[in-house]
Amino acid sequence: MSFQKLDDLGHKLEALEHALAILGADEATHMAVGGGEKRAEAMSALAGMYHTRATAPEIADWIAAAEQEALSEEQRAAVAELRRQYTNLTCLPVEFVERQTTARMRCEQLWRDLRAKNDWAGFLPALEGVVALVREEAALRADVLGLAPYDALMEQYDPGNRAADITPVFTDLKAFLKGFVPEALAIQEARLRKRPLKPLSGTYAIDRQRELGLAMIAAVGFDLTHGSLSVSHHPFCGGVPSDVRITTRYKTSDFLSALMGVLHETGHALYEQNLPKAWAHWPLGKARGMAVHESQSLFVEKQLGRNPAFWRWALPVVEKHLGEAWSLDDILPHVHRVERGLIRVDADEVTYPLHVILRYELEQELVSGRLEVADLPEAWDAKMRDYLGLSTIDNPADGPMQDVHWPGAAFGYFPSYTLGAMMAAQQWAALTRDHPAADDDLAKGNFESINAWRREKIWSQGSRWSTPDLLERATGEKLDATYFVNHLKQRYGAA
Repeated sequence: MSFQKLDDLGHKLEALEHALAILGADEATHMAVGGGEKRAEAMSALAGMYHTRATAPEIADWIAAAEQEALSEEQRAAVAELRRQYTNLTCLPVEFVERQTTARMRCEQLWRDLRAKNDWAGFLPALEGVVALVREEAALRADVLGLAPYDALMEQYDPGNRAADITPVFTDLKAFLKGFVPEALAIQEARLRKRPLKPLSGTYAIDRQRELGLAMIAAVGFDLTHGSLSVSHHPFCGGVPSDVRITTRYKTSDFLSALMGVLHETGHALYEQNLPKAWAHWPLGKARGMAVHESQSLFVEKQLGRNPAFWRWALPVVEKHLGEAWSLDDILPHVHRVERGLIRVDADEVTYPLHVILRYELEQELVSGRLEVADLPEAWDAKMRDYLGLSTIDNPADGPMQDVHWPGAAFGYFPSYTLGAMMAAQQWAALTRDHPAADDDLAKGNFESINAWRREKIWSQGSRWSTPDLLERATGEKLDATYFVNHLKQRYGAA
């Protein structure tokens, strides 16, 4: 029976995915610096093994035969999603996958060293090599999928996303934000004149911050018997659903930076831990895509973690772990701080989408060849000046070197962040319609009903539906940016 052959294959591929995911998480957190070259070789070989097995010619025959077998509705959905994955995997020859895996891992390792030194010139050749491979990948995928090259890359992160649909939405959002950022800043200044900002003490030991983070993520619903919290250069959520690896980075001067990073990554982790376990070895059992994934992380960080109701519960937890007592009126100006800044991961809700739109625009230029990597610092600086009134021209570490995505060959990923923010706002609006006591629950530190809604509507669905269908089924509506805009106006606009 062909379905059984595909099912057996799924278990073998899951084992290789597991090994790659754990090796990757370890490489970014615990691996000794000198292990980089051999780790890249090992992961390249494993990636090649996975690709060879997942793209074997006989799989096409098994899929075609399985489609004719008497299958349950779930099994049919599993085969359909496997066909989509197989088509995308077979776009790339195995030698290319091995070559790209080695190049991106070495570039990431170099990035960790050279970003700290602000050494763009030293980093440039490696990034040029990665971008050349990304252009090659885009061409290979576009040819098979019948898509534009950048759309073919986005398809790997969010099936169904197309630049023609996203660009008008981002253009409108950019126009709104360029006007709203000054407005939000003026409102903030007026409030601070009435009640000056109580400064953070700036004495936050890392071990105490870590314990605070662990207490928060356990309360929110993260299962610490199937996950852990570590430190990395760039916060991420990795590993596998049975062993989720969350990371953050700490500043002893500011406990909110690491805490918000932990909450963000916990949103990703909750999604992974609550995917349908029976289908863990099938593409159907995986997360739908990165816009949905980012909607889950931003839901926890923004809709929950920056909600005043959340802080009614959280302040005693902060006092217990950090020894500082805060009133709600004193902490919220920090939690809701709006500030033009250079760093995307530290950006507030209002300015963050402008960071994403900047990258979305630049990476399309890079993939198409209209922009060369050598010219990236100037192009970045021009957009940063236009959108946020800041310059990075002599500071590439906080400009085009600040993110791990491009060194890691993740082109087509960035739009997922802002699409995710929009989806998170829409999900919160739908959840509070279904469950009007959500804010009251938050104030008590009770996340059960909130998580039950998300588990039913999003997590348990895996990849059964396309991103647009999943959102519409969860919220009753297609993606509507109005929810996100209204969310920003209510939280950061005039009271």
